[in-house]
Amino acid sequence: MRTAYSVETVRTAERSLMARLPEGTLMQRAAAGLAAACADVLGRVYGSRVVLLIGSGDNGGDALYAGARLARRGAGVTAVLLTSDRAHTGGLAALRRAGGTVRDTTDAEKWISQADLVLDGIVGIGGKGGLRPEAERLAVVCERAGVPVVAVDLPSGVDADTGEVHGPAIRADLTVTFGTHKPGLLIDPARDYAGSVRLVDIGLTLPEVPEVEALQHRDVAGLLPVPAPESDKYRRGVVGVAAGSARYPGAAVLAVAGALRGGAGAVRYVGPAADAVIARFPETLVSDRGPAKAGRVQAWVVGPGAGDDAATVAEVLSTDVPVLLDADGLRLADQETVRARTAPTLMTPHAGEAAALLGVTREEVERARLNSARELARRYGATVLLKGSTTLVADPTTDTPVRVNPTGTSWLATAGSGDVLSGLAGSLLAAGLSPQDAGSAAAYLHGLAGRYAAEGAPVGAQDVAEALRRAWRDTGSG
Repeated sequence: MRTAYSVETVRTAERSLMARLPEGTLMQRAAAGLAAACADVLGRVYGSRVVLLIGSGDNGGDALYAGARLARRGAGVTAVLLTSDRAHTGGLAALRRAGGTVRDTTDAEKWISQADLVLDGIVGIGGKGGLRPEAERLAVVCERAGVPVVAVDLPSGVDADTGEVHGPAIRADLTVTFGTHKPGLLIDPARDYAGSVRLVDIGLTLPEVPEVEALQHRDVAGLLPVPAPESDKYRRGVVGVAAGSARYPGAAVLAVAGALRGGAGAVRYVGPAADAVIARFPETLVSDRGPAKAGRVQAWVVGPGAGDDAATVAEVLSTDVPVLLDADGLRLADQETVRARTAPTLMTPHAGEAAALLGVTREEVERARLNSARELARRYGATVLLKGSTTLVADPTTDTPVRVNPTGTSWLATAGSGDVLSGLAGSLLAAGLSPQDAGSAAAYLHGLAGRYAAEGAPVGAQDVAEALRRAWRDTGSG
């Protein structure tokens, strides 16, 4: 599992470690890892041209000491100082001793355009609110130059704690981060600026519970339900699907498709699309008597393609089993009804639906995904799976880490894909997983299935559903 910690937590851990080490040791550890990463990008260090973009503080110091190491290996290293009177004194001296040169920003565009590598040490993890004008200019210059960029700890101009990006920012090919991941390296839009991320261990001791975590194969494998020898279809869990309408029968078919591949022993369907569901999946247990009389279930999925059927949504929310609320169900559900539920609720909005529920614009949600997911979970007292370029799963309890899904592909932005995800997550709820685990595991499998189904080409929701078995097998093998 990859974990990420806030700036405040990292700073506390750094201070604690520095108090036990000789002065400068921590920065030298960071610089050594940074220089090694730069050497890997360059391939050949001797004779290469490296430009360091240096701001004030320790972030610039890390870059200067790394530059000195590269210079001693034969690289031509030029440090461009954005604040010449505030650059790290020891780092500057080390670079000069190693044969590096120091410049101001006057001819920065020329140096950058001639470089084989640019090292971004403008702003550290404490930067907030975007870059200053001169740093903005250099960010634009770097992007236009097309030169490989390595960021120190995180790209300058992104928010380490939230993943927000305010204005122009450095777009890195590689980010070398120290001690731990920061939330902004895992969450869009900042994640898109980070490129590949390399973690350098500098010896930090961090709390057991992080702010953000990202599951990996072995974590998901440990969550997936496996039938015991004495299991039958009812012991494995039964998921109810209340979805579809005369206008959107396909939503019901796709939600059932996801549910059948989610680990529960049986799927009950309630709704007007029973004929379409049975024609595609004859193993489905269908009912025309409404959710309350459909038979026993361990969880419900309600909302995909439901149109204006508020009565069914309300009926499902009145049950005492876990409920996954999606699509039209999000619009039709009453906030106080959701908050009053004693059984768990998992809400699965995309950015537009989340914006409507929060009373903000879609752009605001996409710009501040982490805060939006947390706020929605707080307001509704429910677990929230916020779909998008990075899918987040936020629990209503503030001491639970937000989970970030690392799998997926932009080809998943296709009609019906979310219905498959809802059915899959609902089935995992019925199999006994908590809302956070069900949402996290479902997002992980769904993202993998999207990759497998697409393989770089357009993909349909049915293709994603079919690929879920391969994703399950690959993940289950650890």
